[in-house]
Amino acid sequence: MARSLGTSETRVRTYAARRGRLSPLTRGRLETLGPARWLPTGPLEPVVTFGRSEPLVLEVGCGHGAAAVAYAASHPGHDVLAVDVHTPGVARMLAAADRAHVSNLRAELGDAVPLLADRIGAGALAAVHLFFPDPWPKNKHAKRRFVSAYTLDLLVSRLASDGYLLVATDQRPYADHVLSVVGRHGGFVAREVERPAWRPLDGFERRAVEVGREIVDLRLDRVHPFGSSD
Repeated sequence: MARSLGTSETRVRTYAARRGRLSPLTRGRLETLGPARWLPTGPLEPVVTFGRSEPLVLEVGCGHGAAAVAYAASHPGHDVLAVDVHTPGVARMLAAADRAHVSNLRAELGDAVPLLADRIGAGALAAVHLFFPDPWPKNKHAKRRFVSAYTLDLLVSRLASDGYLLVATDQRPYADHVLSVVGRHGGFVAREVERPAWRPLDGFERRAVEVGREIVDLRLDRVHPFGSSD
């Protein structure tokens, strides 16, 4: 039986807070490009947000958006919602999306966990992408890793019956953590897969490759049914 969702007691911040003044470039991008891309407040309504109802992919922790923009450009029949807490990174993504002329990408500046818990409905997502999340390597910080029993409960509810989660990491201990948590959870079947060809070699992945670290790509397929009938 899945745990109840959305209670503040079960939520743990899965990201490191960043502080600092915004540059004029970042502020300008947010002000000029944000209004056309921001996710409307309140519960997600795909037709209102994208003007259509197509398979919806959520990217958690999109950084400066290279993967999100590339996916949107290479999958015009899908819609992409990219989420991150890092304001300059999201501003860079807005600029990249504008240059790429992708109309199927929207952005949310904030934490993906309450977004999933409070604003995304059951079965609304075709897929979730989690690329190079903070591995939180210290034991005392392990509870902050995004992949946990609680977030898997959220995802198994929000994904469609044939939905899946893609995870990429350059930290083998994090990949092992994902496989262990998924094995205990029961809502997904996990396996290692090939790196998706559409994902650009950029950011954390490029730096990892340059220093010789292994990249692990995992696919977590939702088990149907799980906990209750769809």
